[in-house]
Amino acid sequence: MNILIILLSLALWGVVHSILASHFAKDMFKGGVGSGGMRLYRLGYNIFSVVSFAPILYLLVILEDQPLYQVSAPWSWVLLGGQGVSALLLLVAVLQTDTLSFIGLRQLFEEETSGALVTRGLYKVVRHPLYLFSLLFLWLSPSLSVNSLVFNIGVTLYFIIGAYFEERKLLKDFGDAYAEYKRKTSFLVPGL
Repeated sequence: MNILIILLSLALWGVVHSILASHFAKDMFKGGVGSGGMRLYRLGYNIFSVVSFAPILYLLVILEDQPLYQVSAPWSWVLLGGQGVSALLLLVAVLQTDTLSFIGLRQLFEEETSGALVTRGLYKVVRHPLYLFSLLFLWLSPSLSVNSLVFNIGVTLYFIIGAYFEERKLLKDFGDAYAEYKRKTSFLVPGL
């Protein structure tokens, strides 16, 4: 039953998160509050995403669980090092975007623009470094339980499905430039 609860909560969060990221939701919001109100959309979206994800993490703590494995030292240190590198590269990937716009702070002071297509740094190698390094961070954990395995699988599926829809949106926003970028780079794993 816990598996179902975790997967359903992730699916519900994923659907709401994806809908709110769509042009349709943004256009509906803009129609209701006007262009000035759109200055709050990205920041509000990010805050809502974090706050609404917290109950899923709470479920992982309170639901009955069974350990699957615990890697002992020195291999646990290797995995923790991999998580550290993943976290660092995740930060680098965020910094290679327009970080203030990504968070939603720039929009508070300036009119939101579609921004530039980021194709440098980590984005030159893989189209979704934020997803890649988040997944590496999750999967390199030196311990795994049934609940965390289900969570990791659910998040992985969400990232793959979300990336598909995000790429459709980026193709619409950037057209041929994104199509060319897509042709030259890997989806999530470099070289594939």
